[in-house]
Amino acid sequence: MDGQIITNSMEVIKNLANSLENELIWFQAVVNTALTLYFKNESKETSIKDHAAPSLKNDPSPYAKIISEYELTFEDRIILILALIPIIRPQLLDVFLIKNQNLNCDFSEFGGIKENNSKGFLPTLETACFILGDDELEKRFNFLKTYNREHLLFRMSIIELDGNDDFGLHRKLSISNEYMGLFTTGKRLLPQYSTKFPAKEIKTDLTREDLIVEEQVTDDLDEIRDWLIHSDRILIDWNLEKNLKPGFRALFYGPPGTGKTFAATLLGKATDRPVFRVDLSMVVSKYIGETEKNLGRLFDEAEHKDWILFFDEADALFGKRTQTRGANDRYANQEVAYLLQRIEDFSGLVILATNIQSNIDKAFSRRFQSMIHFPKPKTKQRRQLWENLFKENFIVEETLDLDTLADTYELTGGEMINILRYCALESAKRNKKELLYKDVITGIRREYAKQNKTI
Repeated sequence: MDGQIITNSMEVIKNLANSLENELIWFQAVVNTALTLYFKNESKETSIKDHAAPSLKNDPSPYAKIISEYELTFEDRIILILALIPIIRPQLLDVFLIKNQNLNCDFSEFGGIKENNSKGFLPTLETACFILGDDELEKRFNFLKTYNREHLLFRMSIIELDGNDDFGLHRKLSISNEYMGLFTTGKRLLPQYSTKFPAKEIKTDLTREDLIVEEQVTDDLDEIRDWLIHSDRILIDWNLEKNLKPGFRALFYGPPGTGKTFAATLLGKATDRPVFRVDLSMVVSKYIGETEKNLGRLFDEAEHKDWILFFDEADALFGKRTQTRGANDRYANQEVAYLLQRIEDFSGLVILATNIQSNIDKAFSRRFQSMIHFPKPKTKQRRQLWENLFKENFIVEETLDLDTLADTYELTGGEMINILRYCALESAKRNKKELLYKDVITGIRREYAKQNKTI
């Protein structure tokens, strides 16, 4: 199996290399013609469009698939490959390093920037405008009209523009990390945990059978999964976008250790979507406006990516609005209103998790498509949890009756996992993988003590 995966990966990289090689040859021809025409030198071509873009017919590479999927035009493809060139073949842009001999300076019309740690030419939107516009005002104005924040190359975060302020031709073009990975390895790279993206991917090796919850919870989770699978057909193919918002908002509530986080990871696993748990400590700020700015960056990065955002202990961020008694209350309420708007506009799945449902502002509650209660497991579920945790991992002492444990001690799945950890450690110290009754009781007593309860 591993050998097959490696072979497939090598085949993908080979296809990418062939596809991009053709694109680079085409780009170089276009740039040479653009420069020749600009400097009014003799040329066989009268327009850069005399160089047809490479055919994508029978091209299986991810690069070709993206161009076909988004129906990228001649101009779009020039901008896309221009953003990718500093990574795959930076010397192709050295032609823009020539000096204006009359003024002994760079050609400002070429755009581009030079960074201290880079000797090469880094393209900007001005560079793309020069290549495509031949310095004609009409073409420049059409370029400015077309390539703004709403253009799919930027809206879908295929290409990123340096900076967060105005949208200008001076901004550096960069291929996003996600698509840089797709176009060089065949796999999309997920963002790294940082102040720009304060969230970590969470995964599980467990399966749906390991989630022991009531049937109603399972049915509600199936509804979310089914929406993720069929939403494109409902919204796009059936043209219901005008009636239904594209995203899905869910609230998971219930005591700690009842499976809320686990359920979120299983939804991602079932629909092949990454699940990111948002680090609220890096989102919430005491400074006015900073929380909104942090959350805005997070949602901007996640937009149109088919990611699942999971806000654990969400009442810290989405709590109830207070009666306005001063400036601090007013800003706090504005913050909640901003969060409400961003969540409602998000096109993916957002899951909020809280221990207490009433802590969440009612304005959010009204906008949830699904509110799922994760109660403490009843006797039947506790018996199944004990079975899964213990009998699959240990030789169980004969005096240990799982039915009695399940009937006597009200514990959550998370608490049982803590007991499993304690028992495993005790077994390891004895150098024998055997589960003893006394260890389980001691583990239960330790969990009860955390809640000031006794056996």
